[in-house]
Amino acid sequence: MSKNQTSTAISKSVPKTSAAAKKQQHTASQSAALKHHLQRNNAISDSLTNVACLDSAKTPLIDAKTVFSDAADGYLAAALSASTMRGFESDKRHFAANGLPVPATVADVVNYLALFADKLSVGTLERRLISLHKSHKEISAPSPVHDDVVKAAMQGIRRLHGKAPDRKRAVVKDDLLQALVLVAQQKPVKAARDRALLLLCFCAALRRSEVVAIRVEHIAFVENGLEVFLPRSKTDQTGQGYTLYVPTATSHERCPVAALKHWLEITQISEGFVFRSVNRHDKVANDGLTAQSVALVVKASVARVNGDVDAQQVSGHSLRAGFVTTASEQNWPSWKIRQVTRHTNDATLGVYIRGVQRKMTQSLL
Repeated sequence: MSKNQTSTAISKSVPKTSAAAKKQQHTASQSAALKHHLQRNNAISDSLTNVACLDSAKTPLIDAKTVFSDAADGYLAAALSASTMRGFESDKRHFAANGLPVPATVADVVNYLALFADKLSVGTLERRLISLHKSHKEISAPSPVHDDVVKAAMQGIRRLHGKAPDRKRAVVKDDLLQALVLVAQQKPVKAARDRALLLLCFCAALRRSEVVAIRVEHIAFVENGLEVFLPRSKTDQTGQGYTLYVPTATSHERCPVAALKHWLEITQISEGFVFRSVNRHDKVANDGLTAQSVALVVKASVARVNGDVDAQQVSGHSLRAGFVTTASEQNWPSWKIRQVTRHTNDATLGVYIRGVQRKMTQSLL
């Protein structure tokens, strides 16, 4: 038999592999390789975890018996803001009231998330997980929060219950001017305070926490304006401080500088907090306003113009948002807006500016 005949006979005796069979073999090969890769990674991960546990068991840095000096405790407490600490303590009380133990297992956490998935917002649940993680760190216990199963549960909750953040409406320039007309109908002292508060919050794009912290020693009336020193703010937790310049307005009736001067003169406040509560007898208290009080002033001002329904759509942040929106409508460049708002980049400004830009989009038809 010739060589060609032999080759032909062999090829006929060996069955040909179909395309489907080849694909199945390739898939099985890939699956086996992937399984081997995952097993290898898991083995490495387990090994590293065991090493970490052994190391921590040999040399624990902090345990439940560790005692710090009063000064050290003070500095550790100062690492977090008072509002953050209040939220943390509130979350711990919530865990205790709802049967979530600390330390907790992965199953405990997932069951807790399932219980409150349709009752609490995704943001609240995420904050609770942070608090739960901190609670475990406090007692040097392993935290289940970063377990893959907990992460998967949170991802499922985001997919099923996630929704856009509830953004309050901005109080823009026209809204503010309408509110100022009716603010004047209050008793003289309260009217003076509310006018100064609303105008300064808007023109300086102040946060609620910033405006209530302003003291007389923080302000300086200068030519054609006002300088306000902010010793601390949301984005300046280390107390570097920032000095704002608020220019005099063209109209005396809508001028924040004139309004603030009038408030200080009518109340004879010469030291301490600038903005204070005013009782129903139009008497000024010694204590400063709270951040919540600022929100109530804004809501009350909007309610006088548009009613209680519209008032529920605004907050203490609405004046700051209104400044950004109004400035964008007047075609201020973003860098100029950030000089007032003190944002470090355009990402946050974009939430307000993009809304304005969408309204300015022209039809192609």
